[in-house]
Amino acid sequence: MTNYYELLGVGRDASEREIRDRFRRVARESHPDRFTDPVKKAEAEARFQLLTEAVNVLSNETRRKAHDFDLDKGDSTSTHDPKEVARAYLARGVKAFREGDFPNAVVAFHMSVSHWDKDPKALHYLAMACQRVPSEVRKGVDAIEKAIRLDPNNGAFYRDAGKLYMMVGLAAKAERHFEEALKWMPDDAETRRLLAEVRPSSDSKSRLGSLFGRRG
Repeated sequence: MTNYYELLGVGRDASEREIRDRFRRVARESHPDRFTDPVKKAEAEARFQLLTEAVNVLSNETRRKAHDFDLDKGDSTSTHDPKEVARAYLARGVKAFREGDFPNAVVAFHMSVSHWDKDPKALHYLAMACQRVPSEVRKGVDAIEKAIRLDPNNGAFYRDAGKLYMMVGLAAKAERHFEEALKWMPDDAETRRLLAEVRPSSDSKSRLGSLFGRRG
């Protein structure tokens, strides 16, 4: 694989500003408009595209972490089999999750499902990690819904979908998912507790009725 740090000529500890400054300098030297010879111009275009990809990756926190994963010694993702790559990232994600490193767990699980998006377990792991990182909650919603589509008979998926919908303030969707979870896990105490939290009580409904109902 291409080492984007080496391509740009920066260290792995370079700041985003350093990376962008370096890209501007190198890009000026390699810009296709500087060449008139068709062969050299084509080569410059290919290099310029690679430089652009490098700065886009290294200036994006999630993509940079994934690139760093691939550069680490003993990287097991050198295989071209997407399932094997996905499994390698999944293992890294599980390790990070167990160690409480939830941001890196999100990165690893995201890379896993990016390489192979047919594994509901990996999508579920991604959703659970996203629960622990507030800025990634909506990504978790998308992941758990994909997991449900792949495995629609898994009560735990519906329960965790409900949790995520609670976090984004969609109580009605949370309620529906908790209800669906109980169809598969009728004795699950956690789901019953969460459903009670999100479902309006009969007392509150009656109070609203008396408050907004017709008088006379």
